[in-house]
Amino acid sequence: MLKELSPKAETLREKLLSFMDDYVYPNEATVEKYLKDAENRWTIPPIINELKEKAKKQGLWNLFLDHPEYGAGLSNYDYSHLCEIMGRSLIAPELFNCNAPDTGNMEVFVKYGTEEQKKQWLEPLLDGKIRSCFSMTEPAVASSDATNIQSSIVRDGDEYVVNAKKWWTTGAMDPRCKIAIVMGKTDPNAAKDQQQSMILVPFDTPGIEIIRPLTVFGYDDAPQGHAEVHYNNVRVPASNILLGEGRGFEIAQGRLGPGRIHHCMRAIGAAERALELLCKRADSREAFGSSLAEKDVIKEIIAESRIEIEQARLLTLHATHKIDIEGAKSARKEIAMIKVAVPRVAQNVIDRAIQVFGGAGLTEDFPLAAHYANARALRLVDGPDQVHIRDVGRLELSEQLKGSLNK
Repeated sequence: MLKELSPKAETLREKLLSFMDDYVYPNEATVEKYLKDAENRWTIPPIINELKEKAKKQGLWNLFLDHPEYGAGLSNYDYSHLCEIMGRSLIAPELFNCNAPDTGNMEVFVKYGTEEQKKQWLEPLLDGKIRSCFSMTEPAVASSDATNIQSSIVRDGDEYVVNAKKWWTTGAMDPRCKIAIVMGKTDPNAAKDQQQSMILVPFDTPGIEIIRPLTVFGYDDAPQGHAEVHYNNVRVPASNILLGEGRGFEIAQGRLGPGRIHHCMRAIGAAERALELLCKRADSREAFGSSLAEKDVIKEIIAESRIEIEQARLLTLHATHKIDIEGAKSARKEIAMIKVAVPRVAQNVIDRAIQVFGGAGLTEDFPLAAHYANARALRLVDGPDQVHIRDVGRLELSEQLKGSLNK
C-alpha cells in the first residue's frame, strides 16, 4: 500500500505541476532554438536563468536534499514524486537546481566535505551560481568495475598531483563548471577497496585539458555536455582530498544510492510523458478508415505501457521507502533492481510512442528521440545492467540460502 505524501511534499507537488505547465513545456522550444545557433551552442540560454529565478522565488529549489539546513528536508519517498514530474522534460531538473551531477556532488559536500569546502563549493552550488562535474569513468579500462580505475593521485608535500584520462564527465563542457570531483588511486598497494580516493580539482587549475565533447546517439546535450577530460600533472592542495585517502568507494556508495533513485524517477516521468503523447497522437491520426486509437494493436501497446510504468513506479517507491526506513546500504538489492527495470521500461514505452508517431517520432520536432537516447544511456550510467543483475542475484541467493539454513 502506498504512503501518502507529506503535506509539505503535496504542496510542492502542486506548485511544481503548475510551474511545468506555465513555464517549462512552453519554453522547451525556446531553449532548443537558442542552442541551434552555432555561436550559442556552449552558452547558457537566457531563459534558463530567468526560469531558475522564478523557481527559486516559488520555493521550488534544492528539493532533492533531505538536509533541512541546505534543502527542502523531504524524505526520499516524498522527493521521488517530485523528481518524476521533473523527468518529463530534459530542461526541467536544472531549473529547480536538481540536476545531475550537481545533486550528487552537493550530497558529497554535505556528507563528507569540510567546513571550508562547503563554504567554497557547496554554497555557490546550492545557490545555482556555478556547476560541477564528476570524473570517474576512464576510456582505457572497464570502469563498470571501479577497482580498474588507474588515474593517479600522488602526495607531494603539501599538494597532490593528479594524472588522469577521464571521459563521460558530464557537465565539463558547461562554461559555469568550476569544480571537479576526481576519483583515482592514492595507494595501488592497499587493499583493493582502499586504493581509490576522491579529490577536489578546481576546473581552472593548470593542466586540465578538455579533449572533446562526447555525443549520445548524436546528441551533445549542450550546453552541459559530456567530455573527455585529461588531468596532466594537475596540482591541488592536500586539503582538497575528500574524507581521507582510501575512502573513494565509501564516498561513491554514499553518492550513488540516492542518485540512482533520482535517475529512475526521472525516467518514469519521461515514460509517462511518452505515453501521454502516444495517446494524443493516436487519437488525432487516421489510417485505413479509422483513428489509430481505435486499432486494437494501439490499445494493446497503451495497456502494456501503463502496466509497465505502474510496476516500475511501485518498485522504485518501495526502494525509496526502504532507504528512508533502513538506509541505502540495506536497500542495495532494491536499488539495483530499479536500476535495471526502470530504464528498460522507459526505453520500451518511448519506443512504442516513436512507433505510433512514425517518422515524426525520430525528429527533433517532438521530445521522444532525445528521451529515448537518454533512457538508453541510463542503462549504462552508474553501472551497466549486467553489474546490477549480478548484484541482485548474489544478494537474493544469499538471502534464500540463509533462510534455508535457519529452517
